[in-house]
This record gives sequence, C-alpha cells and structure tokens, in this order.
Amino acid sequence: MHEPCRPFVTSESPLARAVQPQRVPEEADVDHPSLFFNRELSWLDFNWRVLQMARDDRTPLLERLRFLSITAQNLDGFIRKRIGGLKRQAAAGVTTLSPDGRTPEEQLAHIVRAVRPMYSALGHTWDQLEPAMEEEIGLRIRDYADLGDAQKQKLAAYFRKNIFPILTPLAVDPGRPFPFISNMSLSLAVLLRHPDRGTQHFARVKVPTSRARWLSLDEPLHFVPIEQVIAHHVNELFRGMTVEGVYAFRVTRNADVRRDEEEADDLIEMISERLRERRFAPVVRLEVDRDMPESVRSFLMEKLSIGPEDVYVAERVIDFTDVRVLADLHVPDDRYRKDLRFSKWTPLTPPRLRRGVGRESGDIFSVIRDNDLLVHHPYDSFEESVQRFIEEAAADPQVLAIKQTLYRTSEDSPIVDALIDAAESGKQVAVLVEVKARFDEEKNIAWGRKLEDAGVHVAYGLVGLKTHAQAAVVVRREDDGLRTYVHASTGNYNTQTARQYTDYGLLTCDRNIGYDFTNLFHYLTGYAPEQSYREVVVAPQEMRDHFLEMIRREVRHQEEHGNGHIMVKINELGDSKIISELYRASQAGVQIDLAIRSHCRLRPGLDGYSDSIRVVSIVGRFLEHDRAFYFHNNGDPAVYIGSADWQRSRLDDRVEAAVPITDETQRQRVIHTLKRAMNDPRTAWELQSDGRYVQRVPDEGELGYQEQLMAAARNR
Repeated sequence: MHEPCRPFVTSESPLARAVQPQRVPEEADVDHPSLFFNRELSWLDFNWRVLQMARDDRTPLLERLRFLSITAQNLDGFIRKRIGGLKRQAAAGVTTLSPDGRTPEEQLAHIVRAVRPMYSALGHTWDQLEPAMEEEIGLRIRDYADLGDAQKQKLAAYFRKNIFPILTPLAVDPGRPFPFISNMSLSLAVLLRHPDRGTQHFARVKVPTSRARWLSLDEPLHFVPIEQVIAHHVNELFRGMTVEGVYAFRVTRNADVRRDEEEADDLIEMISERLRERRFAPVVRLEVDRDMPESVRSFLMEKLSIGPEDVYVAERVIDFTDVRVLADLHVPDDRYRKDLRFSKWTPLTPPRLRRGVGRESGDIFSVIRDNDLLVHHPYDSFEESVQRFIEEAAADPQVLAIKQTLYRTSEDSPIVDALIDAAESGKQVAVLVEVKARFDEEKNIAWGRKLEDAGVHVAYGLVGLKTHAQAAVVVRREDDGLRTYVHASTGNYNTQTARQYTDYGLLTCDRNIGYDFTNLFHYLTGYAPEQSYREVVVAPQEMRDHFLEMIRREVRHQEEHGNGHIMVKINELGDSKIISELYRASQAGVQIDLAIRSHCRLRPGLDGYSDSIRVVSIVGRFLEHDRAFYFHNNGDPAVYIGSADWQRSRLDDRVEAAVPITDETQRQRVIHTLKRAMNDPRTAWELQSDGRYVQRVPDEGELGYQEQLMAAARNR
C-alpha cells in the first residue's frame, strides 16, 4: 500500500495557461466565449492526465510503459486530425470563431505552444522508466554502439537474413524524385558521398517496424532498436558509396477527412466545397533525430513543404507507441513480481445468468422476461451476457428475426459468426454495418460482404449520417404471440474492447422499447424519415431537445421544491447549447455533477454561472466509455444510458440512441455508480474554473472508482 501522497496538479496545463486572460465580463450571457474552454487545449489536458499514469509510481511498472504508449498514440492522432483540420481551416480562409472566441490561427498558436512540452515529456518519462525497468526486472534497451563483438556479429547475421531482403533504398536525384513518405512510418535519412566524384547524395530507407521494433539479444530482456541495426549496416544497401550519416525521422500527415470523418468533421464542415481541396501542406509534423545536421533537416523541410514550427526534435526515441510491446513482455518467474502489472481481472457472469439460474436450460430469454437485466462491462462478462444473447437467439428455433448494428467489432467475431449461423438456418437477419467507423472501414466492409454471402440483409448506413447507435433486436415466437427482445448499449459489439472499456448494456423485452427499436431499424434500413418513438431518445431527431427539456425540468423542480439534481457521465462535453442550459440551471441552484473523461468546454465553479457544477475526469486501468444520465425529477428519477456524448456532431450528424432504465433495481445501480464516480478518491481529477485539473488523494485504504466496482462485482 502506497503512502498517501500530495495531489497531482496539471501544472503543464495548456488549458489553464490559455484561459488566464479569459475573464468573464459582468452580466455576460451564458453563451459568452469566456465561459467556454477551448476544445483542443482541453483534450491536451486529458492527454496529460493519461501521461500522469505513466509518471505516477503508484501505477505498476509495466503498466506505466503501456500508458506512455497510449499517450504517444493519442498525441499522434491529435496532431494528425485536430492540427491537420485547423490547418485546413486556416488555408481555406475560415474566420469563424470557436465557442471560446478564437480563430483557427489563434488556436494553432496555442496548440503549438502546448504540444511541444508534451512531446518533450514523453522522452523525460522514458528516461524515468528505463532505469526502473533495469533495476526491477532487468529490462534494458541497449544502444548498438555499446554491444559486444559477439552480439554485433549475431545481429549482422540476423540483419542479412531477415531485414536486408525487405529493405528498399530510395535515392533522390534529378532522375528520381523525392519519394512519398507514408504516414507515421519510421524512416532513415542516409547521407552518401560518391568516392570518386565527391558528390553528395540523399536516400531514404523505410524501417520495417511492423515486424519487430525491438530486437532481442542473447541476454534475457535485453533489446536493441531495429533502426539502429539497420543504420549500422546501411552501407550494405549502397555498395560503392561512402555513408556519411544516418538519421532517423518520422512524418505525420493530415488525416484524409473524406475517410476519417469521425474526428475532423466539426472542423471541416466550416470549409466550403470549393475551398476544401485548396492545396496546403499535407504533412503536419516532422520528427527528427537530435543528431540530424541542419542541412539534412532543411532538405526534408523543403521537400515536405513544412516550416520550422512543424519540426519536432526527439531527444531520445522517435515514436513511443511501440513501447506497448515491452509492456506485454513475458517476464521470467525469477524476475516477476505481482506489482509489475495490474492484478488480473476476469469479468464475472451476472448472478442471474449463472449456471443453475438461466444457463442450464440454455434460455436467456426467460431471464429477461422475469426482469430487465443491466450489465456493466468489464465488471460483468460480455461473453456471458451480450454474446450469449446473440448466440442463443441464432440457435433458438423460436427466434424468427435478428436485427443489429455493427459499428466496430473484433477480429474473428463470435457475434458475426452467430449472425451468419442464424441466416443460414433460415432466420431473417438484418445488419446495419457502419462503413465510416474510424480505422475499421475495410474491416467492416469485409464483415458486410461475409454477412451478405450468408444471406444476411446488410445496409451500409444513411447518407450524411453516421450510425453510432448500438442495439440488437430479437423477435421471438412465444405462447402469447411475438415478443421483441432488445439489447441497447453504450459500446460496440467487440469482445476484445469489452474487457478494456467500461460500457453499459440493457437487456429488456419491454414492449415500448421493443417497438421503438423496431422503428429505429425501419428508419435505418428503409424509408421512414418521420419515425416516432415512445421511450427511446434518438438523434438527430430529438436527443438534444429532449435533454434540454430534462435540464429545464430540473430548474422548475429546483424553483418549486429546492431539490434539482443532475448527474451525467460521458466521454466529452462540447455542445454549446447544452452547456449554456447547464449554466442557466446552475444559476437557478440545481446541483450538477459531471464525470467527463476527455475534453470539457464547460467551466465549473464560476461565481454566478456554475457555482453548483462539479466536473471530474476519471483515468484508470479501464477506458471510461459508458454514458449515463440522471435527472432527480422531484424524487421520481429519470435515468438513461446511451451511445452519444454531448457533442454537436454526435447530436446533429449521427444516429444515436438513449434508452430509459425503468426497473427500480437497475436504476438504483446506475445512480449509485454515478455517485461513486463523482466521489472517486483516487483516480478522479477535479476540474477547476481556471482549467487546472487536480487529482484527488485517497485516505489510507480507500479504493479508486474502478477498484470499487470490481469489488462490488465480486460481492455480487
């Protein structure tokens, strides 16, 4: 047990630095720019909180490596999408201000100043972890120059056998133009000289990191980076030339918004069609080895059409995303300690689905008929609840039809296999496959074709809208007629992420909810633009208006009874209309508790505007992904779980669904969990009005939010 420690404060906070001059004028309206944090800077603050998990010595050592990798991966995506999107805005002449009152150029200026300290902090964190890894378990990343002769000979043999055949050196000269540098690829800039003519030449060699970034040595847990091995043998690629220098570099390109709509749509929508294709440098970052000469750096800048502001000098390793491999290493028993990784967690079967309750008969539907079932992953097993629901539906001869959305699923998905089995057995199966799911377009299209080949009716989303609602509908023939069973979720049908992401799922046969989701699938697969719903709240038709009315209702209850209370747990809060309404509710005295994992534009704790609003962010071993909404409603709570964050793009440009939790037991479970999140003593960071996040410090023996839920699952 660690001793209680001082609270961590995001002292590097770009949000706090940028907000200092943003004083709220007297009697400002609730939509005044000074009342909104900047989205981009708020997200960077979130990534500082992730990095703190890597810097915090209370985090197990190998997990610290993993969080370093996650931070680097997050930063790569931010530069590629958000900086790339803002640069496109600037190039297109967009002058529209962000909600916090900044132009694209002003935002870029703040971001550049904020990103560089974070980039440097990745290297400093690595410097802290390297000696700890060596001391604790003997893990070392060696420099090639420090290896012994025997080790170098073995690496030379490995290079010639396994690396040399796949390398493709690309020379640059008048007859061979500068090559296309693929996004996020690690490369070597090779400076050559002709021994007779004395002319200097440039070549690029792509490093094949997809095979292995870290090459193992004959000493256990000792590795050398592959780029160093290639660099020391690169002369074998350029026989007859003199190698004068080899320097690593890495290029980050702007996201192709036509394919990557999820992240940049709010930025790109401001650019007219005529201006979207206006040329601007597609490269948004160049990372270079610290030893790279200025002449080589300038050559790369010229060829990539970038300025000094886009160049980042790596003092240590270029690309820390690959250290995730080290976090997963097998550590020999004689060196292994229990505190190297988080204690193993195996999701538990919900009590009502355990053997002897519903499992022996193989009938999950009888369990759902008895009462709604709420599952919370990864505390509750996805396989023993959601996957079982789909698999039993596929095998049950009484099931006539299955309808499901597939936004993002796993490799070798048992869900897809079950849907194929259902179709091949003669059931009506319809699947909405979202082809715009970031990183999963090709995979989802492949799933769609596989499903179509089995006779599944496949739709590929709606024009102009991304389908992010997560739902499955099962129609079953029973003694009293047809009954509709529904699984509605906050997360994807992915068995892998279900062990890493927190998500809610509701299994119900409530007739109103079944009716609503049946209508939702008619909307998704057919023509029903004016579809109506009884209980389920659907975007883009009504979700924002519904939640705005729920907030206003709490204001009325506060004015009449003094008990207005709202609790919300989501990933992101950025919708200006909802934020302004929350300010009005706070001015009326409504207590508002918000657990926002990532960026948050709302400023809590401002006198006269948000005195009664608390905002916390939880960063822990699991990715907080579930979305839940609570409105006190004068003692008759309204509780929802849903797929949407309170973001403009989610509420206007996506098909999303929020479902009410009406069973009192399940409703109280959500309410209790929301209260746990707001009072988390260990992994919660509390947002201050000036933009700083302060991490809470537990008393001795206190557990963090996620550990509390793990303990509660065991107790159940």
